[in-house]
Amino acid sequence: MAITKPRMKVPETAKKGEVIQIKTLIFHDMETGIRKDKKTGKLIPRMIINKFVCSFNGKEVFSANMHRAIAANPYFAFHARVTESGTFDFTWTDDKGETVKASRQIAVT
Repeated sequence: MAITKPRMKVPETAKKGEVIQIKTLIFHDMETGIRKDKKTGKLIPRMIINKFVCSFNGKEVFSANMHRAIAANPYFAFHARVTESGTFDFTWTDDKGETVKASRQIAVT
């Protein structure tokens, strides 16, 4: 997987019950599977990130299934309500089943 380190923006602190915005960006040269290699004329196999999941303290709060029309370097922005301190876990999975995982903590007061 041609992925670089993902970027995540999660507030370090929040008030109990506050709705926060979470942003993620991961760099990946998505290949749709419909382009041809200019030298050989053969189709370049599809290789995309096809699944993104965000969990908070083990409970899924956001997920997305992606298809060949997804842009390179997928970016997601979404909201979550936090009621306790904990950890956001992010997982990106590609067509080969390879995954990239990252986490961010938040303190709730």
